[in-house]
Amino acid sequence: MTMAKTSTAEANLRVHTRPHEVWTLVIAGMGLFMAALDTLVVTTALPVIRVDLKASLGDLEWTVNAYNLAFACLLLTAAAIGDRFGRKRVFAAGLTLFTVASAGAALTRNIDGLIVARVFQGTGAAIVMPLTLTLISEAFPPAKRGMAIGLWGGIAGLAIAAGPMVGGAITDRLDWHWIFWLNVPVGAVLVPLAGLMLTESHGPNLRIDFGGVVLAAAGLFCLTWGLVRGNTAGWASTEVLAFFAAGAALLALFIVWESKTAQPVLSLSLSFTGRNSQPPTPSASSSMPASSA
Repeated sequence: MTMAKTSTAEANLRVHTRPHEVWTLVIAGMGLFMAALDTLVVTTALPVIRVDLKASLGDLEWTVNAYNLAFACLLLTAAAIGDRFGRKRVFAAGLTLFTVASAGAALTRNIDGLIVARVFQGTGAAIVMPLTLTLISEAFPPAKRGMAIGLWGGIAGLAIAAGPMVGGAITDRLDWHWIFWLNVPVGAVLVPLAGLMLTESHGPNLRIDFGGVVLAAAGLFCLTWGLVRGNTAGWASTEVLAFFAAGAALLALFIVWESKTAQPVLSLSLSFTGRNSQPPTPSASSSMPASSA
């Protein structure tokens, strides 16, 4: 009799948790797709933007690089903030910032305004993208987690690959401003849905490792700067080599710091076992967008 009741309770639990899993995958997947799509969606619209906003080639390069620099520098910082203040809350804030920045990019009438809007878009994406993986990992039990993470990776890859094609199609048939306007209704729907349908969770460390955050952000900034300046300044130039060296040194210091601090922003342990273990927060390399204009 007891075994029958236990089986019934487990069956009921599976039924009750299934809608939550689906909603989490849908909301996080759409947020991920939107953020990843904007990594390269603007590239095919650059010739039109150049004429419309009377921009130089250097300005056009920064419409892409501004997004990537903000994304790379703030990726681990945003994940740490989500662990501290609540992943659902911070995810919704990131979606809001990304949506507002998209509207700003669509409304701008000069290249400087577009670059600033892209910085805020990249910041919103840095908040959204790692937390989508954490939210999905939290929502799915271990037996289903591998499948869910595989879908997460597929969505990210599809969005990045589709970015130039989507941007070209929108520019040809509508106007380059609609590259950004399309994010606004999607974000306006996702933000309240996230508040209603997602479950709040926190990371194992409730204190932010400011030393690790600063070292990681500075190191990733230097490496990304070297990447985005390589084609323009030359891969063997003093500027690029200096930033690569500085980035490598800062990340080495980050690893040393994280190995000694009591509550690291990124655990260096490769094992995530045990019932109470938290799913890993994705690293910058796992979510890093392409960084060439």
